[in-house]
Amino acid sequence: MNINKNDRLLFIGDSVTDGDRNKEDGKDMGKAYPLLITAHLKRLYPEKRLTCLNRGVSGDRLIDLKDRWEEDCLAINPDIVTVLIGINDTLQNQNKQKPMLQKELDAFESNYRFLLKSLHQQTDARVILMEPFVLPYPKDRVHWRQDLDPRIQVIRKMAREYQTELVPLDGLLNACGIRNGFSYYTGEDGIHPTLAGHAVIAQAWLDTVIKGKA
Repeated sequence: MNINKNDRLLFIGDSVTDGDRNKEDGKDMGKAYPLLITAHLKRLYPEKRLTCLNRGVSGDRLIDLKDRWEEDCLAINPDIVTVLIGINDTLQNQNKQKPMLQKELDAFESNYRFLLKSLHQQTDARVILMEPFVLPYPKDRVHWRQDLDPRIQVIRKMAREYQTELVPLDGLLNACGIRNGFSYYTGEDGIHPTLAGHAVIAQAWLDTVIKGKA
């Protein structure tokens, strides 16, 4: 994927993207992987005068992202859009202690398709989809896989169907955790990345989008 002069890059999703950003400052990149990616790109491409924007919102499910898609994505008219969403859909079911029904998965696919179809119809944006993820620490997070894995499969299907870039974060972060300890990358909840976890996400994005340039 080429990054062109004056490109506007949008990172959008839930708390993993939000990074405790200041919502009153539209230019604040937060303290998560979007900030790391932005710093790297601005160092690598000073001549391109890139604009990077963070529109992550902590707690968002896919339906919440859909509800603000027009204002926080389409109205910005981005050139490159990175989407990371889905773990809060799984979290909601875990909190209710109920399995995901097929109609929920169908709705998840329909809502995800809405995002990509509207981007395709209303913009010329290049799209990067990032897999949501969960690491098996605490141990009860293992049971979350029954809900999350089908959602990841939907996202992979969307990436194939809409020919987007795909960053396979779930397998990558779990592999890192196997080698070095799961809490090293997602702390005490298996969801929210530590600084090391955000660095892994940022590097995976860079490896996918600019093919590992350093």
